[in-house]
Amino acid sequence: MKRSISGPFKARTETPSAIDPALRDPGAISSAIAEDSETGENVWTRRLVTFLRVMAVLSMIKGLYHWAEITGFIGGEEGAFENQTTAWQATTVYFAVIQLVAAVGLWLATPWGAVVWLTTIVSMAVIEVMFPSVYGGNILVVLVAIILLAAYLILAWLSARERPP
Repeated sequence: MKRSISGPFKARTETPSAIDPALRDPGAISSAIAEDSETGENVWTRRLVTFLRVMAVLSMIKGLYHWAEITGFIGGEEGAFENQTTAWQATTVYFAVIQLVAAVGLWLATPWGAVVWLTTIVSMAVIEVMFPSVYGGNILVVLVAIILLAAYLILAWLSARERPP
């Protein structure tokens, strides 16, 4: 496949390998990727993905914890799911489902996973602050949520800065 390139003074033909040096040497692409990883150009992206994977594991644990509450694996006779208020039951079912969905999306490092996870973080903080009768209004949960949210936003911003426009 040849292309004709015409300039103001003369016309010439070039093969694609003359235009793109990577087509001449197929190993050039893999060596360029290796150079990027050695120079650390994608260090913030790797850190962001690691953070998302850690949050995926934590979301999985929290989701399974909520399911254990629903099914009765944890909690005694008086702490059984059926004996709780309707608000507590609804909130627990909500977090049991959404935490596991967030865990899958975070592990895959998808944009929707981060959005679902952010929804869970904000939801938990709002429930703790606005509806303390549901889970007890623990301010420590709100502080952890704020710290995790800030960490995600900083890592996402730094990761976006290292990519060319």
